[in-house]
Amino acid sequence: METETRINATIAQLSQGKVPESEQLLSELSVGIQFLTDFWKERYLDEFILAGGSKIKFLTGGKGSGKTHCLHLFQSVAKDARYITVSLSARNLWLHDFREFYLQIFSQVDIMHLLSCCSERIVEAMGFSSKDIEEGTTFLDHLAIQGLADGLTRREMRNQLKQMFLDNRRMDNNFSLACSLLCGSLLGHPVLEEANKDLVLAWMHGDKKIRMTSLRPLGMAPSKITKYSARTMLRSLSELVHLAGFSGLVVLVDDLDVLVDGSGMNPFHYTKMKREDTYESIRQLIDDIDTFGHFMVVYAFGRELLDNENAGLKSYQALWMRIQNEVVSQRINKFSDIIDLDAVAQQVYTPEMLIQMSTKLAQIVQHINVETTVLDEQTAKSLILQAKLGGASLPRLVNQATLGLLGGAQDEEGQYELGV
Repeated sequence: METETRINATIAQLSQGKVPESEQLLSELSVGIQFLTDFWKERYLDEFILAGGSKIKFLTGGKGSGKTHCLHLFQSVAKDARYITVSLSARNLWLHDFREFYLQIFSQVDIMHLLSCCSERIVEAMGFSSKDIEEGTTFLDHLAIQGLADGLTRREMRNQLKQMFLDNRRMDNNFSLACSLLCGSLLGHPVLEEANKDLVLAWMHGDKKIRMTSLRPLGMAPSKITKYSARTMLRSLSELVHLAGFSGLVVLVDDLDVLVDGSGMNPFHYTKMKREDTYESIRQLIDDIDTFGHFMVVYAFGRELLDNENAGLKSYQALWMRIQNEVVSQRINKFSDIIDLDAVAQQVYTPEMLIQMSTKLAQIVQHINVETTVLDEQTAKSLILQAKLGGASLPRLVNQATLGLLGGAQDEEGQYELGV
């Protein structure tokens, strides 16, 4: 029953151009898009980002072109490569204030788990193994049992914390001190009282209710996280992810086209000022990206964000000049900052791929009473031609044709007359 419900939900999602929630189903249904995700894994995740680089990419395409599918698949690939991943939708988050963008990323990262991993690295650097420490006890407790918790050992623990955090130039001073205090509390030295621990965590989460002056006794500057300092905080967070032993931090932002969505059903209606503030935030992130390490961001948006001359990306020249593809070619340049998935589909997808995509979908839904029709070669060619004419994106056409949801019959030339 549970399996049937899951498959029914998957069918509904696919018919609406949405991505299945199951990573396993996502992988099973993926055909052709690996052209891009495998390249990003090979050149960025396994090489450039892993070596300390940083990158921003943009994905675009029509409805059903596979933007969200690509993001989710890349997220799964990044997880397998030991990256911490964060997935956001611009339809659930205001983007004009970079502070809110950072805090949403921070909220999805388990900060105490990262610091626990850092404490394990310090334990190993001091010649011990975290596996030997009994659950519920600190490293200092473990040392005390062995009669090793002397002044020299305690000083070495403080030195390790200083080297990892306080001397790290990639980290904001307050952020690094907060990490040092929290990590020290996990190690058992220096001791941080529970109330102070809550205070430090509240500051890191951007809690506006705390009194900034209460940070002074801890050695921290009484400063709030603002939209101006948030980029430095994000850089510090990506560095913490690396210090914890992970490959890096990957942030995926979908639905950026909400910026030009003026429909009454859209709760995130952007005024001209908010929209330009969002573009400026992205522009500033692009300009600062080389100061980041082990960090990658991918923004995805519908074609309307490119086509809308008055409110889209091209309306904010300071941003557009930084991301436009200066050299336009008929061949897909996988290194380009902006990747058009419709262009990728036209260049990469063959009738055989579409048949394979259709077959995989039919196999997934065969367990329940849903009639499917696997594409033949003639239909696959017809869908490719239909997509070229701008009727709809190929992945959506394949899903709808397989599930019998095209809403139209074939004409004399074998092309589908799609309902809008």
